[in-house]
Amino acid sequence: MRLIKKLDLYILRKFLLIFAGAFFVCLFVFMMQFTWRSVNDLIGKGLSMDIFAQFYWYMSIALVAMSLPMAVLLASLITFGNMGENLELLAMKAAGVSLFRIMRPLIFFVISVTCVSFYFQNTISPDAQIKMRTLLFSMKQQSPAVEIPEGVFYSGVPNVNLYVKRKNAQSGMLYDMIIYKTDQGFERAQIVRADSGRMEMTEDKENLILHLWHGEQFENLQQNTGGSMLRSANVPYDRESFLYKRLLIDFDANFNMMDQAMLENMASVKSMNEIEHDIDSIEHMLDSVGARYFADCLTTAYALHPLKGKVLARARNKQIDFDSLLSSATATQRDAAQRTATSKTTMMRAELEWRRMTSADGYSYIRKHWVEWHQKLTLSLACLLFFFIGAPLGAIIRKGGLGMPTVISVAIFIIYHIINTSGMNMAKNGSWNMIYGMWISSGILLPIGIWISWKANRDSTVFNIEAYSKLFRRLFNIREHRHIFRKEVIIDDPDYDVLPERIGLLIAECQKYASQNHLRIIPNYIDLFFRFRTDQALQAISEKLEAIIEELSNTKNAKILSYLNTLPVILDSSYTNPFASKKMNFAIGIFFPIGCIFLLRIWRFRLRLNHDLQQTVQQLEQINVAIRNIQQSSRHFSKSTGFQQ
Repeated sequence: MRLIKKLDLYILRKFLLIFAGAFFVCLFVFMMQFTWRSVNDLIGKGLSMDIFAQFYWYMSIALVAMSLPMAVLLASLITFGNMGENLELLAMKAAGVSLFRIMRPLIFFVISVTCVSFYFQNTISPDAQIKMRTLLFSMKQQSPAVEIPEGVFYSGVPNVNLYVKRKNAQSGMLYDMIIYKTDQGFERAQIVRADSGRMEMTEDKENLILHLWHGEQFENLQQNTGGSMLRSANVPYDRESFLYKRLLIDFDANFNMMDQAMLENMASVKSMNEIEHDIDSIEHMLDSVGARYFADCLTTAYALHPLKGKVLARARNKQIDFDSLLSSATATQRDAAQRTATSKTTMMRAELEWRRMTSADGYSYIRKHWVEWHQKLTLSLACLLFFFIGAPLGAIIRKGGLGMPTVISVAIFIIYHIINTSGMNMAKNGSWNMIYGMWISSGILLPIGIWISWKANRDSTVFNIEAYSKLFRRLFNIREHRHIFRKEVIIDDPDYDVLPERIGLLIAECQKYASQNHLRIIPNYIDLFFRFRTDQALQAISEKLEAIIEELSNTKNAKILSYLNTLPVILDSSYTNPFASKKMNFAIGIFFPIGCIFLLRIWRFRLRLNHDLQQTVQQLEQINVAIRNIQQSSRHFSKSTGFQQ
């Protein structure tokens, strides 16, 4: 017996092609999102293409785990939506294949994707994360490329402000230049004016050379002596005129990679084993620090000296009058004691605050590592959970393509991301328990996936808009309008000989019901809530009316069809009791203010029912007139042709 059947291969081929496309699209979107957050730090640095290639390569590896759940959700929605729209799922179910049997090959595939996601996060992603973040920090520290604009001061060169009135892009010449240098300090600031100039970089890209022609240089000679500047209007300065001058400015344009060891303490660059090892080390260190703090407390101001303790114990056996003790001391002694107590309290508080900050940093470090440890599991499990949401959801909505499935998948992923991010932040700052904060998103997805899968396997109309609109209309008793059109093919014509009698009996029943039930009068509160009954008479009227309409819908007479469309839809509920449950009516009736609201609501429905019955009688009478006209026309036609039925 073959382990993989043709049906499994067919479903896998349809899913894998869409999954591959969805994965690369999701990966591209996440990469663009990450790039957009750092775009201001990366543009204009003069970086080479190989640096960007390395950066995006490591970024793509680091974002694989984030892209896989979204790709699984989108691919499962599109695949099962396409099969439902093309009636392939219906054909499989008609052949006796259940939805879970159809999903079986994809379940094994998604389990393998879950394992791959975990492997990436635990083995490959940490190395890619540290290299990507090292490149990112190095790119942010890179000096920007020198592109001097016209008409404004440019401060992209350290300790130098450049102003260029006009420049020639082809020759590289700069005209009407003003240079403000502070590389020797503000006290020795230099201002250089030149008619023209040209800029170039040294071969080692560590210095910037400015070639200047026809200008002047001004340098402040007043130095800050004695910690203050002499405030005098006559400040000495040095003035130099030149035909040509060469300025050498420190400007490192090389790309310098920072040391990876500076980022090795980040939780995202560690595997689960490394995280557990570092957490054990930090906890051991915190325990040692706590033990040392406790030992210090026993020997410092927090504890009493043994001799002082004995004195205090003897003093406790006696009643000490604090007021008399305070009045016996002199003012100088009281002030000295207060200053001593305040000083010791301030020192103790500062020391405790410093120790609290030290311990808080350690526990925050531990929580960040536990968050990363749990995220490796939850993000991998999300692939499987999203499949059990996307596949049955696609089978229910039966819409393929990139329209509705994309909107639904993005909405589901945004909700999941918000819940996951909120729980992760709460767990990271210690507001929530670590397990609760990190697993709340998975705990919400799991029952939703089970419920949707169960509904889809039972062919439930859980997302049928028509079913929800019908429930909404019944809940608020909203009118329905009839839409009866002339049929192209009519098999059985209405029996016009019997229908007038049936219509007449129905008219009499409608008039009798309206007179006996006094629909215009406000209903009795006791009967409404505490005497539960079903309105069988109105139910019979509604059934007879629908039967007559069903038979007359086969007519060819346009006037009768127009009368049928004006007949109201009579609901056989919500006129005698507010709810279908006797206990619910009793519970609402006890609370008189709430019961009065429902009483007015029922009265409004009864008034509308009275109007509907009157309109039904009028339209049925018009239909009877139209039927008699048809009968007369038929008899006249029979006499004129000599044909007798």
